[in-house]
Amino acid sequence: MNNEFGIREFSIKYGFIVLLAGLILFFSIFASGFAGPRSAVFIFQSVAITGILALGVTCTLVVDGFDLSIGSVATSSLMMSAYMLVILEQNAFVAVIACLLMGAFVGLINGLLIVKMKVPDLLATLGMMFLLIGLQRVPTEGRSIATGMRLPSGEVADGVFPASFLWIGRHRFDVFLEKLIPVPVVIFLVVALIIWIFLELTRHGRLMYAIGSNERAASLAGTNVNYYKILAYVISGITASIGGLLLSARLGRGDIASGNNLLLDSVAAALIGFAVLGAAKPNALGTAIGALFVGVLLHGLTMMNAPYYTQDFVKGGVLVIALVFTFALTSRSRKGGH
Repeated sequence: MNNEFGIREFSIKYGFIVLLAGLILFFSIFASGFAGPRSAVFIFQSVAITGILALGVTCTLVVDGFDLSIGSVATSSLMMSAYMLVILEQNAFVAVIACLLMGAFVGLINGLLIVKMKVPDLLATLGMMFLLIGLQRVPTEGRSIATGMRLPSGEVADGVFPASFLWIGRHRFDVFLEKLIPVPVVIFLVVALIIWIFLELTRHGRLMYAIGSNERAASLAGTNVNYYKILAYVISGITASIGGLLLSARLGRGDIASGNNLLLDSVAAALIGFAVLGAAKPNALGTAIGALFVGVLLHGLTMMNAPYYTQDFVKGGVLVIALVFTFALTSRSRKGGH
């Protein structure tokens, strides 16, 4: 019985890490070129934007909420930055600040709908998602934005993506005399560290976890539940806008369809994070590792020439396995402990 309980505890705490290590080993053997620094850099670069969005989702999950609008906020940030740079001919600083404010405002509206109007979080953020999807297409009548494009009025846009803006999406820092570390990866790690510190080491983070665990008890203890719920959605909106800015800077254009998979990949990373080290709760470290897992999986499948239409199926299967580690095994372990 003790051996069985020990195996179960090990599976809960380290099973996902073993799964990630096994996945890396599998692709290193069977996918030519997977094992190497350049491949690793590509994986980190591909998960940076997804990971930043997933960290925002994590903050809403902490307060027992959920944000379905992050993908549309990111694409709105992408389109807004491109519109301001190319069509309005603003500088990079103005474009970045405007997009961050837009993300914070959307998060604020989401939070107010949920806590003041009592709209369920899934419905409020779903409505916001559709609203933003439509709104971001209005200024250009559904067209992508690029330097020299012809506007609906017939005029040609004279603005450009300045080098200072493209730097945040394309520059790489030197490591061992090679340009290996992209700026988006550094920003992802910084955002992950900030959110980890906020959630795990500050009073505000502990109060947010308390709200997610038992909202009524937290309220009776004097916690301003509404404030922290709104704060979670504001953080989610800001992180989504950061992701959109990085995507815009990497592409150098406002591609209307470039953020199609951001929502699903980000949600997968955040939910997979529940299984990391047996946390069984939303957490920044788990989310970052979950984003890495999604990146390794998709990059490995691509290098093995797996059909693109199988990737969502495999991703869904892995997510189900991760949730089994999180909830089914944890529940059995607790019953066994009692």
